[in-house]
Amino acid sequence: MKLITLLETLDYTASVGNSEVKSDPEKIEIKEVINDSRKISAECLFICIKGANFDGHTFAKTAQEQGAAAIVVEDAVDLPADAAMTVVRVKDTRYAMAFISAAYFGHPARQLKTVGITGTKGKTTTTYLIKSMLENAGHKVGLIGTIEAIIGDEHIPSSNTTPESYDLQRDMRRMVDAGCDTVVMEVSSQGLMLHRSQGFIFDIGIFTNIEPDHIGPNEHKDFDEYMHCKGMLFRQCRIGIANADDAHMEQVMEGHTCELETYGFNENADLRAENLAYIHKPGELGVFFDTKGLIELHAEVPTPGKFSVYNALCAIAVARHFDCTAQEITQALKKARVKGRIEMVKVSDEFTMMIDYAHNAMALKSLLSTLRDYHPSRLICLFGCGGNRSKLRRFEMGEVSGKLADFTIITSDNPRFEDPMDIIHDIETGMKKTDGKYIEIPDRKEAIRYAIENGEQGDIIVLAGKGHEDYQEICGVKHHMDERELIQEILDERNGQGKN
Repeated sequence: MKLITLLETLDYTASVGNSEVKSDPEKIEIKEVINDSRKISAECLFICIKGANFDGHTFAKTAQEQGAAAIVVEDAVDLPADAAMTVVRVKDTRYAMAFISAAYFGHPARQLKTVGITGTKGKTTTTYLIKSMLENAGHKVGLIGTIEAIIGDEHIPSSNTTPESYDLQRDMRRMVDAGCDTVVMEVSSQGLMLHRSQGFIFDIGIFTNIEPDHIGPNEHKDFDEYMHCKGMLFRQCRIGIANADDAHMEQVMEGHTCELETYGFNENADLRAENLAYIHKPGELGVFFDTKGLIELHAEVPTPGKFSVYNALCAIAVARHFDCTAQEITQALKKARVKGRIEMVKVSDEFTMMIDYAHNAMALKSLLSTLRDYHPSRLICLFGCGGNRSKLRRFEMGEVSGKLADFTIITSDNPRFEDPMDIIHDIETGMKKTDGKYIEIPDRKEAIRYAIENGEQGDIIVLAGKGHEDYQEICGVKHHMDERELIQEILDERNGQGKN
C-alpha cells in the first residue's frame, strides 16, 4: 500500500529524515502499519504515540535501524544526519493513527452501520440490548465493549472499553469479513479524548447519562473536561440520541453537528415512557411501561428499576432507525440478558438472587436504591473491594451498603497483593459510620453459601462487584472463579447432603 493512500485525509509534511528535503509519499510502499515498538519491521510505517508511561518517539532511531519505510511523529526525533527514512509530521499522532488505520483496513466502517454509545452508566447493558434487538430483526451485529468484543461466533475479552484505533479498525474489518452489517460499540470518554474512535462518522451516537466519575490522574482533570469529551461523539455522528432527563444533556450536546433525538420520561422527549409498573415475582424482578412519541408499544423488561427503562428506551430509539417492528422490539426486550449486569440467578422460589458488577460507591448506591423500590423483606448485599486500589472506595462502599442494605456480607473480591482482611477492615470502617448490620466472611464461596442458607421469604440478595468477571486475582495470579459456578456448586453440595 502506498504511503499517500494512508495519509489521504490528513494534514502533514513529509521529509527525508530530519533534513529539509521533501519526501514523496506516492513513491513509498508500506507493508505494515505498526504502533508497538516491539513489532517494528522492515518497510513498515511506525506511528510514534505517547502513553502515560511511554513515548514512541524515543524509538525513532530503532525504527530507522530496523528498516522502517516511514515514521509518523508529532515531536522532534533523534535520527542520524544521513537517515533516509521518511518522517511524516502531524499535529497529533493518535488522531493521525485513527485515519491511517481506517485506510489501512480499507475503511470497514463504510460497509457497516455504526452505533456508538457513551455515558457514565448503562453503556454495556444498552449495547447488548441493541445487539439483541437488531439480531432479532435479522441483522448480523458485531459488538465492542467493556466485557468483550463479539465478531461472529468469536468472543474476545476486552482490556479497554474502547480499543486503540488500530485495533478498532482491525476488528471492524474482521466483522465485515464475517458478514456483519452492523457494529454496536461502547465509546468511553477516554477513547474519545485519545481519538480512538476517529477515522469514520458514526451513523448513530448515543448519550445515556453523566455523573462525576473518571476524574483524576491519567483520566480527566475535572467534570467540565469529562462532559466535553463525552460531547465529542456528537460532532462525529449523523444522528444523535440523548437522554432528555439528564441534567447535563444540553452541556454535553453543546456544539453538536448531528440530527438530535431525545428519550426519557420528560414530556418534551421525542420518545417517552409512561405508565411505569414494577414486576416482582419469586426469583424475578422487572418493569412494565408504555412508549409514546416516535414509536408506540408496550414493553416488558426482565431487569429492575427505572434505569432499566432508560436502557430499553435507548435501544428502542435505535431499533426504530433499523425499521424494526414493535413486535421484534418487544420480543427482544423480554429475552435480553447481560452477564453480570443485574443478572438474575434462580436459587429459590422464596427469595431473589442476582449478580451485578457494581464495584464503586456510586454504582452500588444506584443499584441498592433501585432494589429498595421493590420493597423486599430484607435487602442483603454481599461484596468486597479490590486490593491495591483507593481505600476511600472501600470506606464509601461500606457506608453505602450500611445505609441502604438491611444486612451486609463483607467478603473478598480481587485482593491482588493485599491481605484480604486488611481490605475487609477498611470496608468495616465505612460500615461503622452507619447502623447497618454485617458479617465478615473472607472466603467468597463461603460468603455466598451463607447468603443462600440464610435467605428468607421475600429477600433480595445482591452479589456485587464481580459481575461478568470469572476470576479472582491473588498475588498477581488470576484464579478461575465464576459466581454462577460457585452458586451451582453450593446447591449441588446442599442437595448431596440432603440425600445422605
